[in-house]
Amino acid sequence: MGKLESQSGIKVAKRNSIRALPMRFPKFFLFVLIFFPALAIANQDADFLAARDAFRKGDLVKLDHMAKRLKHSPLEPYLAYYQLRMQLETASVADIKKFLARTDETPVINRLRAEWLKLLGERQQWDEFSTEYPRLVGKQVDLTCYEMRSRQHLQEEPILQEARNLWLTGSSELPESCTPLFDMAIGSGIISVSDIWLRLRLALEAGNLTLAKQLSEKLPANRALSSSELDSAATDQVRYLATAKLENASEALRTVAIFALQRLAKQSPQLADLQWESKAAYFTADEQHYFYGWLGYEAARKRDVRALEWYKAAGEGPLTEQQLAWRARTALLTQDWLEVGASINAMTPQQQRESVWRYWKARALKAQGNLSEANVLFAELSREHDYYGQLSIDEIGLVLSATTPANYQPSKATINAMQAQPAIQRALALYRMDLRTDAAREWAWALRKLDDKQLLVAAEIARRNEMYDHAINTADRTVQIHDFSLRYLAPYREALQSHIRNNELEEAWVYGLMRQESRFIHQAKSPVGATGLMQIMPATARWIAQKIGMKSYRQTLLSKLDTQFKLGTYYMKTVLSSLDNSPVLASAAYNAGPSRARKWRGESALEGAIYIENIPFDETRAYVKKVMSNTMHYSRLFGHPTLSLKQRLGVIAAKDVISL
Repeated sequence: MGKLESQSGIKVAKRNSIRALPMRFPKFFLFVLIFFPALAIANQDADFLAARDAFRKGDLVKLDHMAKRLKHSPLEPYLAYYQLRMQLETASVADIKKFLARTDETPVINRLRAEWLKLLGERQQWDEFSTEYPRLVGKQVDLTCYEMRSRQHLQEEPILQEARNLWLTGSSELPESCTPLFDMAIGSGIISVSDIWLRLRLALEAGNLTLAKQLSEKLPANRALSSSELDSAATDQVRYLATAKLENASEALRTVAIFALQRLAKQSPQLADLQWESKAAYFTADEQHYFYGWLGYEAARKRDVRALEWYKAAGEGPLTEQQLAWRARTALLTQDWLEVGASINAMTPQQQRESVWRYWKARALKAQGNLSEANVLFAELSREHDYYGQLSIDEIGLVLSATTPANYQPSKATINAMQAQPAIQRALALYRMDLRTDAAREWAWALRKLDDKQLLVAAEIARRNEMYDHAINTADRTVQIHDFSLRYLAPYREALQSHIRNNELEEAWVYGLMRQESRFIHQAKSPVGATGLMQIMPATARWIAQKIGMKSYRQTLLSKLDTQFKLGTYYMKTVLSSLDNSPVLASAAYNAGPSRARKWRGESALEGAIYIENIPFDETRAYVKKVMSNTMHYSRLFGHPTLSLKQRLGVIAAKDVISL
């Protein structure tokens, strides 16, 4: 009986399993549809990484083998590039031109073009170079010099004039491909001794002693700088200035002395001024004006009260853009609006068109009672969506709606069509393999000709593929048609809520800071080792873990989102609480450290915008502006109570005020 029941049970089970097949097969097929494409993608990625590794190791046999496997992949142009690049010096011109004639929209074709042009320039094959150079996208200095040399036999003097213009462009070293042109221009007098002096001075201002010494060798012997004097001036300025014999000194010696004084002013404007008082008479009027400009600049960056006095001592001497900017910033500290306006008016037209100086010019005009002219500038700025546009909205009293709806929504078909493009597929694949540099180049190349609507389609594709940095950067590029929900993405909101509540933080500020820190790439790692969405340094992470009692903390946990949220929000709260609950000070501290944020306070209370404008670190100053501007956008997108940007910036207490 038991056996019969058992056999019956088996038969019943079989019947039941047969009945169940129609129900189970669709699930199985769904598994196959999902799993095997993912498996194919994983295999393709593995093959590509193996091919890339073979290229780096110079293994042509393995590379050729992997190229066959990836022949029909969107990444095939990279394999073709790798194969040709490995044999570029021996490849036939026909093979190179065949690759360069490909119609694939990918930057690797242009990369090979640049590399081939460099080879042609080195070989001085000017006819071939001249044919290919016009097709290059994006100019490179070394190739620019080769291009000038390719035309040199046609019109030598105009070419050498072009070389002179390039010579005067900056304080950094120029590639060797430019040297023959410069030598000829110097030999013919087209690059004069004055031009050499000008570039030498730029090199000294930038602290580039190597270039300064190289340039000095191109001067007549009686005007050249002493290498040993330069080294002494760079090493110990006070000692050098104490021993330098400046009475009836040559121009070369005076130049080295001014270099020493500039270096000293970077450390201490007061100490530099003490040295200058006893030595100023040994310098020409132009040299005195020149040094006062630098003394004023360095003093301004250190909040020295004598900065404007030294700027005025510079007289009519020419000031650099940076010097003029800090002259205006110094005037802001005392709200000397007349001086603010004068400093801005002394700038070049191009510098005056920057939004920062249009805003502060408008503020200066308003403070002096010229309201109508000020409002014209505020109105122009208010149509821009950045920090100064938001501040200008406050000045003219505009009230914005709680949200800014997108004025273009791409269709599903439009998105699918763009995502199917090989260029987009390549960028997605490279990003997926964490080849971020190549992915960024590919993405930028694919986007370079797109209009606003197409940019928003691309941004949406990036968002869907969790390429949040590319989504934001792409949406940021639109000119007329915008989607602020893409410009100001807010991933991870649900996961972050409890951490934000526990630390009593404003969600909009947290997102404003994260957007600036990492563009929401949780694997982000900075060159100095900061990690994750909130870019926490390893030592800071260990300190926070101890404070909150994470006994099992180890550095590998920083790769986990929940750990990043827990540590990051706690640190934001800690910094905020220690700095008057001011998001301006806390943002500055997050980027540059709490001690610096405190040090940068004024001798008296400062309007938040003036405090920010006088942050001496360019990176931190731009960072705080962007974080606070981001916060405004997120507050509106989240539907939070609206505060003006000026209210958010508040007033920054003076240095000697200790908040309880």
